[in-house]
Amino acid sequence: MLDHPSKAPAPPTAPAQAMANAAKAWPRWLTWLVIVGAILVIVYAAIVRPLTRTTEKVKAGARTVTVVAEPARKADLNVRLLSLGTVTPVNTVTVRSRVDGQLQKIFFEEGRQIEAGAPLAEIDPRPFEAQKQQAEAQLSKDVTLLENAQVDLERFSKLLEQESISKQQVDTQRALTRQAEAAVRLAQAQVDTASLQLTYAHITAPISGRVGLRFADVGNMIHASDSSGIAVITQLRPISVLFSIPQDALPKILKRFNANEPISIEAFDRDGRTLLATGKLVTIDNQIDPSTSTIKLRAEFPNEDEMLFPNQFVNVQLIAEQMEGATVVPSAAVQRGTVGSFVYVVAEKDGQKTVSVCPVETGPVERNTVAITKGVSPGDLIVIDGVDKLREGSVVDVVSRSTAGGSESKPGKSGKSGGKRSKEGAKTPKE
Repeated sequence: MLDHPSKAPAPPTAPAQAMANAAKAWPRWLTWLVIVGAILVIVYAAIVRPLTRTTEKVKAGARTVTVVAEPARKADLNVRLLSLGTVTPVNTVTVRSRVDGQLQKIFFEEGRQIEAGAPLAEIDPRPFEAQKQQAEAQLSKDVTLLENAQVDLERFSKLLEQESISKQQVDTQRALTRQAEAAVRLAQAQVDTASLQLTYAHITAPISGRVGLRFADVGNMIHASDSSGIAVITQLRPISVLFSIPQDALPKILKRFNANEPISIEAFDRDGRTLLATGKLVTIDNQIDPSTSTIKLRAEFPNEDEMLFPNQFVNVQLIAEQMEGATVVPSAAVQRGTVGSFVYVVAEKDGQKTVSVCPVETGPVERNTVAITKGVSPGDLIVIDGVDKLREGSVVDVVSRSTAGGSESKPGKSGKSGGKRSKEGAKTPKE
């Protein structure tokens, strides 16, 4: 067999040779560095850059929040004890008949104010007039017998002096005279009783007050034993309110009460917004209720406008003491969240107004004002309306209450809104 020469590899071309030489000269660590750099560039372009642009757009689109703010101030604040009270009349009378008979007349109008002694009703007086006439007739008879007995006694006494009759006859006549005197007194008592019964047939108001709905109509038989009576009269002016306070507050109140210092009491409606009446403390109970650790008090109100009605529930505020020079802010300014109670304080920097969260400690509350014991100084500008749109560092535009449009004329509404949001915790600062 003929030997064929083996095929030798073709010599490399010039470009291939150059690449091979370059690969031998390029370090491996530099290759990895290029790969990592390329990955970082891709990550930045795909993730970081879009997020940065989004943040810039959000910042560029952030708007200024319009808020109402007021500076914290110093003021004298009344420390109040709050309680739920029941309006209780000073006097209540159920008008009942004291005799039996037929109801003939009713003189009062239901729901009207009447004075003491005013006629209310009349029961048929004829039976009582007849009884009185009988008693008067018996009285006349007994008086005649008494006069005759007295004449006989005088005659027997003269005969005894002449020793014409025995002493026993005189003593007997004297006893008969005394018996006649007793009969006259009895007859007079019967006349008085009949007159009293006749008086009871004309029913009058025992006290001044408002008469309620009547329980009996004309023509019905009325009995002294009837439990319902004819009507109920309730005294409304003055009127009282019963309420309770914790036993821990008793020493302070008792000290002022024993010193005859007037203690003011205010009664508000169910919402605690409308003042119904102002009165004073008149009575403190003599024992503490062990089941509730409270003690009952009674306040009296003139109630000239009759804003308080019996059995009405009212919110009672007792002014226990007065804090002088306390730092106060509107109640709507205080918010509550995960960090506790806080307010938004407005500060100006580089011509721009921003808000910051300031934790505070609150003290007593008087109506729409709350005392701040720590965290705020007098003069600090506090946001009172518009807090639901704020965050730490929010840019704000501060306006007055009158500029805000109605906030000044209706501060209760603004305060209610702010307080509601604060309780819900809808807008709390980030910790």
